[in-house]
Amino acid sequence: MTFVANGLSDLRRAREAAEASGLEILVVGRGSNLLVADHGFEGIALFLGDAYNQIDFDHANAAVTAGASVALPVLARQCAAAGFGGLEWAVGVPGSVGGAVRMNAGGHGSDMASCLIDADVVDLRAESGDEAKARDVDALDLGYRSSGLQDGQVVVRARLSGQQTSPSRAMDQIADIVRWRREHQPGGQNAGSVFMNPPAELAEAELAESVSAGARIDQTGLRGLRIGTAEISRLHANFIVSDPGGTAADVVALMAEVRRRVTESSGIVLQPEIRMVGFGTAPIPS
Repeated sequence: MTFVANGLSDLRRAREAAEASGLEILVVGRGSNLLVADHGFEGIALFLGDAYNQIDFDHANAAVTAGASVALPVLARQCAAAGFGGLEWAVGVPGSVGGAVRMNAGGHGSDMASCLIDADVVDLRAESGDEAKARDVDALDLGYRSSGLQDGQVVVRARLSGQQTSPSRAMDQIADIVRWRREHQPGGQNAGSVFMNPPAELAEAELAESVSAGARIDQTGLRGLRIGTAEISRLHANFIVSDPGGTAADVVALMAEVRRRVTESSGIVLQPEIRMVGFGTAPIPS
């Protein structure tokens, strides 16, 4: 069952459908970090529609408000064109604003936690599930690729801080990021970074190559490792690229093998960064 919400009344109807059917609600942004089992997902897929695709600038307070369905690359480019700096990094993250708040998405030395002021959240689990309540960044408990938001809590808008800059300078920075990603990360069918960086990195910068998940996989000699239709990217070891018509089962099997080998070689147990849906309580076999 699929719902496309373009207002609070639609969100209320999705909640009522879930209560009547006993089905779980899965909030889907752009699906950029989502891996769904081959047999699918037995529940309600909730998408936010065009009503949540607006961007509004508040130059006086150096803030921008973006609907949850706004694509991060679009937000980055529109901010740059408006002379609003600080969100250039988002051009390299192929997700939505809502999903980015939910997982504290980031890249290129920044993340949502560094620029988020507050977010409007609708809690579909509560009787007041047709109301959006503002939560400031501290209340969201953002961590490394995580937040305190639970299933059924839907981000509908986010307010972000920035600073005035020249459009040309911001667009040059965006071009540099796009160029870097094309040179260092694969295209094709993939779900972005597969594993989170090991905890030892958290006290340092995100891009510390010596302890990143990609570096650990690379040091184990796994670039190009293939199981069925899934292969570790030869361009970046923390990406799994799937063949056309490939299966989620092959991706999961490859993830399990990567984790096994990295654990054997370094003692580090890699944890998934991608969200895995429909695989049960232990999505990666031990």
